[in-house]
Amino acid sequence: MTGWSASDIPDQRGRTAVVTGANSGIGLVAARELARRGARVILACRSEARGKEAEARIRREIPGAEVEFAPLDLADLVSVRQFAEAYEQPTLDLLVNNAGVMALPYGRTTDGFETQFGVNHLGHFALTGLLLPKLLDTPGARVVALSSAMHALANVDMGDLNSERRYRRWIAYARSKTANLLFVHELARRLAATGSEVIAAAAHPGYAATNLQAAGPRISGNRTAERVMEFGNRIIAQPAESGALPTLYAATASGVRPDDFIGPSVLMLRGAPARSWRARWTLDDVASERLWVASEQLTGVVAEGLKS
Repeated sequence: MTGWSASDIPDQRGRTAVVTGANSGIGLVAARELARRGARVILACRSEARGKEAEARIRREIPGAEVEFAPLDLADLVSVRQFAEAYEQPTLDLLVNNAGVMALPYGRTTDGFETQFGVNHLGHFALTGLLLPKLLDTPGARVVALSSAMHALANVDMGDLNSERRYRRWIAYARSKTANLLFVHELARRLAATGSEVIAAAAHPGYAATNLQAAGPRISGNRTAERVMEFGNRIIAQPAESGALPTLYAATASGVRPDDFIGPSVLMLRGAPARSWRARWTLDDVASERLWVASEQLTGVVAEGLKS
């Protein structure tokens, strides 16, 4: 794993990948590098304009790249179902649940969920469940969830999943990132119980310069906080190209194990991909099963073919 870079990505020809939030940041880099290695990549993005712009950008940089935009709004379960229904390929080799929001003012998704929990966890939970039959039918398939080192700030609150009692934007973000890790933990457990060889793993980018950090302050109109985030991106953060490496490693490297959590090797902030520390509560079998059942109830999506 030492010194692993995008040039170490195995040949992806003949493989199909879905990358959510592929129009910018980590998602765009991951989609581009998978396409560079020969994968057919579906750019699952909320904005048609930005999604098609990303598609054109990758095609310009990589002549002959097999990439295409497909609409997906993770804040709307109807859109999630429409995306899954429109997916016509007989198999799916790789699902990268990358899209996310960070530290937004309180809001709700179309379905009434707190925005960060709804987009970062529930939307991807539903998408994975709906696409699971394709993954189960594909030898060597993987699911990669994007979490964050910030998950360590808070465990999920099973009694207040939508932060209705009290909303603190960074705590809500941390809970959604813990939910990502609990989801991978439970998915890996259920896949193993079924005898499936599909690998479910998680990754985090460390501190990478993307549009994510400044979005919350910008929406809130907090120009000072926005400038602080932009300064951090310029001076401290590693570039998105480096931040995407843990995702690409989790998605393609041969040494990845079920329920692995891959992140930068230097203080979880930067450097080559390595297995990352995670809070002990993200490995709690009882909590992961409770969250799974609650997520099924909230989304109405039950993963077919998995044992409880």
